[in-house]
Amino acid sequence: MLRSFPILILFTFIPLLMQAQSTVSGKVTNAKKKPLPGVNIAIAGTYDGATTAADGSFSFTTSAKGERVVTASLAGYAPLEIKTDLAAAQGLNLVLKETVNELKMVTISAGSFEASDEKKNTVLKPLDIVTTAGANADIVSALKTLPGAQQVGEKEGLFVRGGTGYETQTFIDGMLVRNPFSSGMPDYAARGRFSPFLFKGTTFSSGGYSAQYGQGLSSALVLESTDLPDRSSYSLGLGTVGPSVGVDMLSKNKKQAYGFEVDYFNLAPYFALVKQKQKPTIAPQGANASANYRLKTSRNGMLKIFVNSSWSKFGFRGESLEYPGFNEEFELENKYLYTNISYKESLGKGWKLNLGTSFSTNQDRIYMDTVGKSPSPSRVNARQDLTQFRVMVTRMLGRFSMLRLGTEYQYADERNKFNSFRGSYVDSYSGSFAEADIYFTPRFVGRLGTRYEYTSLLKAANIAPRASLAYKLDDKSQVAFAYGEFYQKPEQQYLRMSHNLGFMRATHYIASYQRLSEFYTLRGEVFYKKYHDLVKTVPHLNNNGTGYAKGAELFWRDRKSIKNVDYWLSYSFLDTKRDYLNYPYEVQPDFAAQHTATLVYKHYIPSIQLNVGATYSFATGRPYYNPNRPESEFMKDRTRNLNTLSLNVNYLTSIGKAFTVFVFTMSNVLGNDQEYGFRYSSDKLRRNMVGPMAPRFFFVGMFMSFGIDRRQEVIDRQ
Repeated sequence: MLRSFPILILFTFIPLLMQAQSTVSGKVTNAKKKPLPGVNIAIAGTYDGATTAADGSFSFTTSAKGERVVTASLAGYAPLEIKTDLAAAQGLNLVLKETVNELKMVTISAGSFEASDEKKNTVLKPLDIVTTAGANADIVSALKTLPGAQQVGEKEGLFVRGGTGYETQTFIDGMLVRNPFSSGMPDYAARGRFSPFLFKGTTFSSGGYSAQYGQGLSSALVLESTDLPDRSSYSLGLGTVGPSVGVDMLSKNKKQAYGFEVDYFNLAPYFALVKQKQKPTIAPQGANASANYRLKTSRNGMLKIFVNSSWSKFGFRGESLEYPGFNEEFELENKYLYTNISYKESLGKGWKLNLGTSFSTNQDRIYMDTVGKSPSPSRVNARQDLTQFRVMVTRMLGRFSMLRLGTEYQYADERNKFNSFRGSYVDSYSGSFAEADIYFTPRFVGRLGTRYEYTSLLKAANIAPRASLAYKLDDKSQVAFAYGEFYQKPEQQYLRMSHNLGFMRATHYIASYQRLSEFYTLRGEVFYKKYHDLVKTVPHLNNNGTGYAKGAELFWRDRKSIKNVDYWLSYSFLDTKRDYLNYPYEVQPDFAAQHTATLVYKHYIPSIQLNVGATYSFATGRPYYNPNRPESEFMKDRTRNLNTLSLNVNYLTSIGKAFTVFVFTMSNVLGNDQEYGFRYSSDKLRRNMVGPMAPRFFFVGMFMSFGIDRRQEVIDRQ
């Protein structure tokens, strides 16, 4: 269901300072005294800075005072930090040392898109996630602009390369996240629970992912939480969905930090302005809160404690498809708690230790009724608990190669009550993995690994080998190949009905080409995926389902050709068929479109301190089930093509000592019909189109930040 996102957008758009300025200038060279163009120069703790010119020179103004740290960074060179008094910071001579690791070394890339502040050669960064028009600061919505992802609007989850949303799993600091999406209602997608700014790294593996992770047939969304902030900060927000507040405090010794974020949302005022397809009986409302503590240990390790909780409820009433003249009601109340504790430490002699534990609980209370019609209303009480522990040790093998060994344990407790029917189960799941990144040469690397899994509920075990190879053609280009076996337990609703099912399995084959430079990214990939042992519901629950998915994908990003403009284009071709659930034979499933394309455009206008962004998405029609057709024409009907255009506009300014931004964003601005499919009555005489609750969604807000300036990020600091 709709949730607030002000606290997420807050850190995305921060204004330019309008205070007294001092000048920082100088020149950057390499060890051979050769000028280095394109070097990012910044003052730590702020984002005042510049990029060096062709002769290595730079000059910029700043309102910061006193002795500060000036940083210099460029892909292929070790980052440089120097302390200097800003009052006398003219004529600085900075020398960067070349690093073989970044400039010459090949990296594993097949099937993987990384969004990280830590690495230079990434496709997207966390800032990209929240500045993408139409994404509304939701991680999964932003990742739908990348190749491989489908534009599915009626179900939660990330649908990747012919896989269902359930087949993409989310991990935080190595641990599986149960219920990563808010609870919603049938035929309406829910957004993710977590802010992208909680994470310093986001890896979207669209296939062939690492043996560290399991229980996902199609892909893995791997999130790594942030470390210590650069400085303390505070934030306030107010928008059309509700207020928000955030605090992030750094200790004086800069070895520990704590923070919290709280926001409340209530869409009653918004729904009074924008009519919805169904009448709200309880306007979506709720509260979200998160808290964290981070401690840097004496051996440069890190302890992180993260807690996230939320409460929400909503209700809607609409015309009954099954009983003409009657109305149907759906109401839901959700309570959610997630805790994550992770610890990293060096053990010496090249060994490092990673420990983690997490606990999550999700409770849904659902009420469904056809008003005035027998039988009595239906009530559902559902609770899912997941406790897990994880241990991983890593060992450097020489200068670049690495060995990973790990084990994990999960205890899942599922309890459900539907009227008088009760369904529950517990499952003890264990997994172990061994994986090595081996650099045969600086230009040729292999990742070889295997994973073992066992589940007490299914009384089944598996061994999943995985392998990747990558070869660097030159300093900017490389090719990569990946193979892997992936297993996953059936969805919870089927495990509640039967414990005689087994693991589902998918085999991945991937080949990719990637060319990365400072301002351009070109990526092409082909893949083939074979499904085995999918769940079928006819004539009874079994693992006789099959399927395949194959296709080609293209991604292009340009951050230089047009001044102050950043854009990317992605395209996916998908050929997939499945025989699963109640399907009579292999057909294209209802969540898969054959052609998908997205164009994302971002334009910064410095003269008026304005950011303008647009996202256009296209997808060919998807199949849907028409019960009036014979079995030989199963899934032959198609929805209309999907065309959506979303916009955002952000004005940057200052109010007192607070950096302030005014935000406006709107999805599907042209109001095009978004047709996701159709639902039919049991007598096959009536049908309803499945689509969004309203043609458009808009947000207007004002956000203030105290103590931190991210303006250079707004200007798209690379």
